[in-house]
Amino acid sequence: MTGKDKLPVLATPPQTPAVQETPATTPATAPATTPAAGAATLPATIARHEDETKAGRAGAAARAVARPEPTPESPSQGQSQGQSQGQPQSPSQSQPQSQPQGPAQDRDATARRILALHFPHFAIERWLRDATRRGEALPDDLPLALATDGPHGPVIHAVNRTAAQAGVQPGARVVDMRALCPGLRVEHADTGADRAALDRLMLWMRRWCPWSACDGAAGLVLDSSGAAHLWGGEAAMLRDIEGRLAVLGLTARSAIAPTHGAAWALARMGGLREICAPEALAARIAPLPVRALRLDADTVLMLQRLGLKTVGDLAAVPRISLARRFSRAALAQNPLLRLDQMTGRLAEPVNSPDDPPRFAVQSRLAEPVQDPTPHLPALCTTLCETLAVAGFGARRITLTVYRSDGEVSQVSAATSQPTRDAAHLCRLFDGRIERIDPGFGFDLITLAASVAETLATRQTRLDTASDDGTGIARMMDRFGARFGTQALRAPTLQDSHIPERREAWTAAMMASGAQAPEATATRPLPARHVRPLRLFSPPEEVRVIYAVPEGPPAQFVWRRVTHRVTRFAGPERIAPEWWRVPPGARLRDYYRIEDQTGQRYWIFREGVDGDGRGAHPRWFVQGAFA
Repeated sequence: MTGKDKLPVLATPPQTPAVQETPATTPATAPATTPAAGAATLPATIARHEDETKAGRAGAAARAVARPEPTPESPSQGQSQGQSQGQPQSPSQSQPQSQPQGPAQDRDATARRILALHFPHFAIERWLRDATRRGEALPDDLPLALATDGPHGPVIHAVNRTAAQAGVQPGARVVDMRALCPGLRVEHADTGADRAALDRLMLWMRRWCPWSACDGAAGLVLDSSGAAHLWGGEAAMLRDIEGRLAVLGLTARSAIAPTHGAAWALARMGGLREICAPEALAARIAPLPVRALRLDADTVLMLQRLGLKTVGDLAAVPRISLARRFSRAALAQNPLLRLDQMTGRLAEPVNSPDDPPRFAVQSRLAEPVQDPTPHLPALCTTLCETLAVAGFGARRITLTVYRSDGEVSQVSAATSQPTRDAAHLCRLFDGRIERIDPGFGFDLITLAASVAETLATRQTRLDTASDDGTGIARMMDRFGARFGTQALRAPTLQDSHIPERREAWTAAMMASGAQAPEATATRPLPARHVRPLRLFSPPEEVRVIYAVPEGPPAQFVWRRVTHRVTRFAGPERIAPEWWRVPPGARLRDYYRIEDQTGQRYWIFREGVDGDGRGAHPRWFVQGAFA
């Protein structure tokens, strides 16, 4: 970004200074004259009118090119005053718009080229791609929807093509869409993962231009000024971008316009890969609906009720009226500011975030070698020192060797926690360097932290030892380096009060954005609620021979063995999760029992008599105590 792009956005459109006349541009029949000294104290419009009258027709035409547009505080004020005083109309008002601009005029705000990308199905396409990567690909004819929590229950967040053809709409309640499409499969939408994926895609898009930023939940914006010729023109660049995104399984709509607002609107409401020239900006945005101005729903509804349905209708309204009505409104509720951003009157630079830090060290050798192992400890030490200075830790390191014949080989290792222990990182490559084909030798070795996270320096014990699980994490790192990261699973606590859902097995190499188990754990249970160390998933149903009313069974058969209850404690009632399970789910009453042999179990009754949600209650064994 340039220094000019980093200036704060002003609330009023920038005004272009007047062009000074030169003897070369003034005709001999109308010599340029200097305005009177008292003209500086007159209103701006009257002083400009006297200057044009004295300077002549040619000088007035040169000044009319750089004349600023009237502001909301004084719209066409000078013209009304001049006509009321009986002064003749300025010759510059009848000049055509194609007069050449003066050399001192500032660069036009619409000279920039902004590229906008819109991903209408980003959430569902990312979910389907992750499911395919996990080996859980769904058939194309299965209706699928992603849901999020709403004020009155879960609502539809995204749908696939089959669900959309069945009438399932985003924003509707899940219960209503299930009635419309009984075979609809509903999964939880991970909006945090969608945002992280969009951030990574934003950095990946910088191969076309150096400035990119996220634009909402499913959009990107790029400042492609001066970069299109590197790709054969703007049309060729858009085709290349959409082609590469299609390989990633993403549907994208793109557009290029002089302003961010115009590019945003054309990418969502324009044609296929539309390119808008600066001179055609006003004519192209005029027929667009007012929601193309990026206004909230309430403001769009109010404008439509007033009869302002398109951008052209809004632009035809006097600016003073809009300024009085929306003077204190926020940006998303101010159509005048949004219109100025779309037309280029108000600057809206692309706020491109900085690139993430990159950590890499290299070792250039005087002659080719066959084994990089002797150079690995020094590279790890230097890399960890660089990470320590910046306050980062490595999550994935990559060793790259460049052979003398031009071939490149890489070996990577991942860690479950950020670390900058040189000895531990060096040990992760044990038994893996042998996979590199040395060929005729290599003379350049690089070690890079391809994934790094912030790591604060802390001391957990007075004897400089660590009790934060570092030993277990290092053991998992070595197992992952030897057997592969996909072969390791670790239990993590979930936000659920259902016993079989409180724990889930996930990849041991937890993602950077995931929370630690202790961060997602719910509050501790009271002392009277004791949980067994061994749980059965799913719970195993038992056959009850005799049950005490509103109490535990006196005898039951489990795994072909009859158990007689001698002691019990309870019940502990757990209600179902109404936001995740069908409406017919039943509550549970848990009991801790002891049989005639001294074995203790954790059993529960699903449902009660007369609840209207099923037949007779059923009994299950949830776990066993040690």
